[in-house]
Amino acid sequence: MLDNVALEDPGQVSFGETALTIEDVLAVAHARAPVRLSRSPGYVAHIRSGAAFLDRVLQEDGVIYGVTTGYGDSCTVDIPPVLFGELPLHLLRFHGCGLGAHLSPEMARAVMAVRLASLSRGYSGVSWELIERLEMLLNHDVTPLIPEEGSVGASGDLTPLSYVAALLVGERDAVHNGAVRSAQDILADLDLAPLRLRPKEGLAIMNGTAMMTALACDAFARAEYLTRLCTRLTALSSVALQGNSYHFDEKLFALKPHPGQGQIAAWLRDDLATGDTPRNSDRLQDRYSVRCAPHVIGVLRDSLPWMRGFIETELNSTNDNPVIDSVDEQVLHGGHFYGGHIAFAMDGLKNCVANLADLMDRQLALLVDTKFSNGLPSNLSGAGADRAAINHGFKAVQIGVSAWTAEALKQTMPASVFSRSTESHNQDKVSMGTIAARDCIRVLELTEQVAAAHAMASAQAVRLRRQIDAGTKSPRAGGEVDRFVEAVFGDVEFLTEDRALEQDLRAIVDIIRTRKWGLYD
Repeated sequence: MLDNVALEDPGQVSFGETALTIEDVLAVAHARAPVRLSRSPGYVAHIRSGAAFLDRVLQEDGVIYGVTTGYGDSCTVDIPPVLFGELPLHLLRFHGCGLGAHLSPEMARAVMAVRLASLSRGYSGVSWELIERLEMLLNHDVTPLIPEEGSVGASGDLTPLSYVAALLVGERDAVHNGAVRSAQDILADLDLAPLRLRPKEGLAIMNGTAMMTALACDAFARAEYLTRLCTRLTALSSVALQGNSYHFDEKLFALKPHPGQGQIAAWLRDDLATGDTPRNSDRLQDRYSVRCAPHVIGVLRDSLPWMRGFIETELNSTNDNPVIDSVDEQVLHGGHFYGGHIAFAMDGLKNCVANLADLMDRQLALLVDTKFSNGLPSNLSGAGADRAAINHGFKAVQIGVSAWTAEALKQTMPASVFSRSTESHNQDKVSMGTIAARDCIRVLELTEQVAAAHAMASAQAVRLRRQIDAGTKSPRAGGEVDRFVEAVFGDVEFLTEDRALEQDLRAIVDIIRTRKWGLYD
């Protein structure tokens, strides 16, 4: 089964001779784990041989795409030898046209880590000094200020990655110690000279899938956690609604044996402390949003392994063009910058996550509505009878959840089918992988907001149920349900009198995004 993808610091992350995982990227991004390039003699020699072979080809053949020619549709333009050294600078400069919000420093670190992972494979023709500089900047926590918008996902993330290249040469703005300053000034403070890009190095940095893959790593971890959280909130909803725990019977799920779906049902059985299933339960069937929760959450749970495979294969690939193979001494022209696998994974992931938002929205609708809540107070108000008339509990929160869910569902249109021919029809079929990843992150943000509201409301509902059923036979539940309720109320107060809940919601959203609550560990 999948491990809980947490944010703890696992120690240093090694680059160069070992494959990286999603968790490695997140450790570099969020925990700021130190980055360590391999310095074994054989590995360093392998990296240096790529740059040396490229120099030899340039000398012997006189023609290399992106070194002696223009880029893309301009590949027929011959560059005079006297201008070879300036060409990489022009590549990064004319791509400095990104717009929109900027990536967080954490996501910028992830982008740099993913690009380092690809370049450190040794098939991009870059110098040892370049990948060592990326290692150095990550360890000094220097990140470029990268706009989110402007990539079609082929030829890779050209515009966003131009900001990484610009940092290396001391151009544009960057972030260091939480402050935005000129890259030139930051490098000077660290006693680092701007890097002089060798032939093909600008192209090697920029012509790849680093931004979409970095976002995909973050999206994967957040989605994995949501499968756990949504399961726990389903358990709370079942307890609060006096639901039928036998909907999650082990024998029942053995008859439709999707492993992820079965895992969700097993977690629910543990949470609800289900006993032996009766011969024929006299309990009514719960509504689909509770009864079918394993089937909804399970689709995402069962999709995560192949999504991990897509993401980690991309992460550990050489994905620029041309590929410089110094072993067999070939310059290989291809399309490895195309982000189709990431695009498909992100289009699928956002669909599955949006369904979690919809599921939680429906569960909350049952909890707040006296027609369906089996005796819970209207809108889960905790006010006493003498003040119930003027208190409205989670009424407006439920409206907010409806809005966030609707927006999440609206975002599920697949981005990968919206390929646009561009760059004089050289890039005539593109992946839209970066837009797909950005869409997925937005759906995750909205779904985390839904989950935050649901966590507060379902914890309130369980406590109210315990009060209502005091001294009577209440639906059984495992200790984890009550411990989770107490954890929620350790961060926010039980809602008695109406109050503005924005700050409470924001606090719970932060808890979710940092994965503070251990769930089914």
